[in-house]
Amino acid sequence: MDTLEQFDAEFFRRWLGAAAAAVHREADRLTELDSAIGDADHGANLKRGFAAVTEVLDKEPPATPGAVLVLAGRQLISTVGGASGPLYGTLLRRTGKALGEAGTVTRQDLAAALATGVAAVGQLGGAQVGDKTMLDALVPAAEALGTSFAAARDAAEAGALATVPLRARKGRASYLGERSVGHQDPGATSSALLIAALAEVAAA
Repeated sequence: MDTLEQFDAEFFRRWLGAAAAAVHREADRLTELDSAIGDADHGANLKRGFAAVTEVLDKEPPATPGAVLVLAGRQLISTVGGASGPLYGTLLRRTGKALGEAGTVTRQDLAAALATGVAAVGQLGGAQVGDKTMLDALVPAAEALGTSFAAARDAAEAGALATVPLRARKGRASYLGERSVGHQDPGATSSALLIAALAEVAAA
């Protein structure tokens, strides 16, 4: 994919629509993962949140990529319970704010903005790579996005899989101590779905 290609607000709406479809499709698996080391509500919460996102974006489509992400993030924060609402909401809002008011953005613009959003998630949750959280998928994805959308997808998926042998050091799973080992982190898994949806829409 040419780094100079420009992506508009419609592209970002399609991305979030594809993410909502993926979350809907995988909600049971996300909840199953969460039942092992969390509150067993990750899939249901995200499904509700992303459905609300697509609804609000359809109702009044924002004019810029940044505005699409800011509105989506705000909607997630207001509709999703637990930790995932504020974390995903912060990711999208901060990424959107970093994109500014440009009518179109390049993949490199998005990579830089996503890195800003991911850093904000780390600050909010006090986590870093290796703590068995969504950052294990998001940090490598943001770095690989500078190379290509497909590289970001692959990095996110590899990051999610790499959480299986880790002991959780943040979030609800950290209360389990050694018992958190051997389970794939649901937040990293849903983050990989979000990045896979981005790659899917970019390739269409």
